[in-house]
Amino acid sequence: MVKITDVARRAGVSPSTVSYALSGKRPISDATRRRVQAAVRELGYRAGPAGRPASGRRSKVLALAVPMRSGIHVPVVTEFAVSVATAARAHDHDVLLLTQGEGEEGIGRVAETGLADAVIVTDVQLHDPRLPLLRSRSLPSVLVGVPAEPDGLTCVDLDFRAAGELCVDHLARLGHRVVALVGSPPEVYVRRTAFARRLVEGFTAAADRHGLASAVHPCGTGRDAARAIAERLLRELPALTGVVVHNEPLVEPLIEAFEHLGLRVPGDLSLTAVCPAPVAASARVPVTSVSVPSAELGTRAVHLLVRKLAGAAVPQRTLLPPRLTERASTAPRGA
Repeated sequence: MVKITDVARRAGVSPSTVSYALSGKRPISDATRRRVQAAVRELGYRAGPAGRPASGRRSKVLALAVPMRSGIHVPVVTEFAVSVATAARAHDHDVLLLTQGEGEEGIGRVAETGLADAVIVTDVQLHDPRLPLLRSRSLPSVLVGVPAEPDGLTCVDLDFRAAGELCVDHLARLGHRVVALVGSPPEVYVRRTAFARRLVEGFTAAADRHGLASAVHPCGTGRDAARAIAERLLRELPALTGVVVHNEPLVEPLIEAFEHLGLRVPGDLSLTAVCPAPVAASARVPVTSVSVPSAELGTRAVHLLVRKLAGAAVPQRTLLPPRLTERASTAPRGA
């Protein structure tokens, strides 16, 4: 039987360091933790009662993997995390946050040590490197996002493809014939993040269905980025009259940028957004929007996990239907 001292010897650390690396009770450097995890895998070590709950017992903890990567909008993540914690407490569970961009390592550590009964995984990519680990482990999981191949996984998300279509459908009904999507920061698309890619699919499909001229432009955040993208759109699409924004921090700066260029919203340009409702409603021109239901997604994810832990069957995919709220930022073309 492999002992903790064997792992320590293989990793070149003390047994107490192995214990801390597996339990997370004290901070351990990333390099040391990786050596310990490699030794655990090589030797097939399984922690005893000190590292994992005794057989048949649960930790009453849910892990929440929220990698704080570039391009993540922190207020949305915060609202989601609070909803997860609130729903978890209602089911007598606490929440363990995994916020480093450590990917498989963080989930592997939770699975190996029994620190949590189950895990919620966010910022899901179409071909997410964490998926093989989730499929191979007995640790129950729920993904907030839908990868390209969701078989064998439990996923919940807003139907972002339908959200993109809904925004374009609204602009088309108002008579707009040239539309653009101002998307998430470029790095979000480089990672092939599922929600961003699916919204582009919906936007493009709806524009093609209506016979609209369209363009998709990823964009950074801040006023400089807003001014640059507004100037580029008007230069490349001089007949532009409809814009969809999928970049929460850019909603207000983009309205300012178009106004600076002499365009009135909605007199000259109608603008819609996929963003949290408070962001849309509080803009200088209240924005017609599809709300991102972060709190509802967090609550749904917890409920799905609790049902899985109880041995109940759950749907493989839960997509929340988008709802568009009309506000002052959209009007018939030429109105």
